[in-house]
Amino acid sequence: MKTATLTSQQDYHSSIAAGISPEDALDKISRVNEWWALDFKGRAKNIGDTFTVHFGDTRVDFKIAEAIPGKKVTWLVTDCWLPWLNDKHEWTGTEVVFDIVQENGLTKIDVTHVGLTPDIECYEGCKQGWDHFIKVSLLKFLNGGTGGPVPKGQNA
Repeated sequence: MKTATLTSQQDYHSSIAAGISPEDALDKISRVNEWWALDFKGRAKNIGDTFTVHFGDTRVDFKIAEAIPGKKVTWLVTDCWLPWLNDKHEWTGTEVVFDIVQENGLTKIDVTHVGLTPDIECYEGCKQGWDHFIKVSLLKFLNGGTGGPVPKGQNA
């Protein structure tokens, strides 16, 4: 299992900003099926919640490890099946951290996938995927539009 306790500058990171409150941003982040994957089961809002996303044969199981209202949510990957990789469980033990602050009248969201680093097989493809879902789909959803989640049965 990978350790995901220390954030490295090499971990995947992306920042976006939207004209909504931090509380609204966290609420929309928790609505995973509206910006990331339509094939979503569970809850993704409060500490202890668990959820699963599927992209075709790909599956990722998460647990909300940390939830600070208006400030932060951390998704711990408890298990995964990434069939295109040599290590099918490469994300297991990693964390996706959403840090939220208000800056200049906007809510800034820093997303860090702790453990998704350039030295792992998935990095380039997963970086491209996160860039799309955070910088395009989630950002559009945060700003009042419709996100672009992956339809059920399709690969990301």
